[in-house]
Amino acid sequence: MKVFSTLEVPVRRNLVILFAAALFFWCSMASLLPTLPGYVEDIGGTKQEIGTVMGGFAIGLLLFRPRLGRMVDRQSRKAVLLLGIAVAAIAPLGYLFVKSIPLLIALRAFHGISIAAFTTAYSTLVVDLSPVSQRGEIIGYMSLVQPIGVALGPAVGGFLQEQVGYTPLFLFAAGLAVVSAIGACAIGEAKGQGGREKVGDAAAPPGNIPFWRLLLSPRLRIPTLVMLLIGLAFGAMSTFVPLYIRETKVDLNPGWFYTAAAIASFSLRLFIGRASDRYGRGLFITASLACYCAAMWMLSQANSAFTFLLAGAIEGSGGGIFFPMMIALISDRSSSTERGRVFALCVGGFDLGMAIAGPAFGSVAQQLSYKGIFTISTGLAFLALVIFLTQSNKDLPHSLKFAFGRERDKYAL
Repeated sequence: MKVFSTLEVPVRRNLVILFAAALFFWCSMASLLPTLPGYVEDIGGTKQEIGTVMGGFAIGLLLFRPRLGRMVDRQSRKAVLLLGIAVAAIAPLGYLFVKSIPLLIALRAFHGISIAAFTTAYSTLVVDLSPVSQRGEIIGYMSLVQPIGVALGPAVGGFLQEQVGYTPLFLFAAGLAVVSAIGACAIGEAKGQGGREKVGDAAAPPGNIPFWRLLLSPRLRIPTLVMLLIGLAFGAMSTFVPLYIRETKVDLNPGWFYTAAAIASFSLRLFIGRASDRYGRGLFITASLACYCAAMWMLSQANSAFTFLLAGAIEGSGGGIFFPMMIALISDRSSSTERGRVFALCVGGFDLGMAIAGPAFGSVAQQLSYKGIFTISTGLAFLALVIFLTQSNKDLPHSLKFAFGRERDKYAL
């Protein structure tokens, strides 16, 4: 991590504080990953209702991310970051009192605002503070916070739920978010530092392009579609793996599945960002999509603890490459004056996939089985791979070359 020694002291300080605040935030969010599906089932929810409740999280993401993206661009990165943390502190307290399915859906939608606000502001701040030539490397290191949080949070959350019940778990999640807020208050936005382009840069698109024109622009359309398809697969995994493990009667704490994924994700993020600055983003995005195909197929066949853990590690490898590389790709394709909205748009594709995954796959589980869910998810991941290979750049030859690391991104600013 020698790159941090080359940064100015205020920039390095901001990145360290931002990382620490994000670590507590992700631990809070991840502590509920393996436990909430079981909580809904324990209060009488059906498989479809479990999917609907878990998918409700993405409703808040979808409804609020565009507005929050505009706030990030036009008002304050830090204020939006703190808003996300505040919601993460309040929402777990609601689970202490809510016992009905409709109210749980509403509470999950509210909770989803936390991710919409935090991730949009966090990604924008990181890119603001990153020199363009080292953008991929710094994004890779700063993205380590998510797998670390997802490694620690589910294991601790699953342990608390098993040993002392849901009430201490929900209080624990809220407390972690409060600690995150205390740290985030010390962050400075450091406007104009790092890789932020000048507003008057002729190469940068104007910052007032309408949201739907951004969506339909060639530079963002395919990343958004790929994020949507992977969001569907990821939503199926995050919602139904704990119940799938319970149904197969495999002796495995579901939290360890997410821990295996997070460890693999962490290991790869140490190296991928720097390599992508040298070899381009396309090769690594292709590899990540291939990992998702393999992981979803393994889950469709899983019947032992080893298979579940191996599938988790492969999915974590895919996620560890996919998310920082997609953030780097859309950063390369956007200017500082539109970056919040661009992140909101492209990551919103992932949100939409997660929103659809819960209720849609819940219906599949009712009619077929959890294995059927992951068979469909395998097909979705494969479709994302094919689309990226053939449509990621200006035409088919350039797309193939970019996707295999043979050519730079033609849409990069």
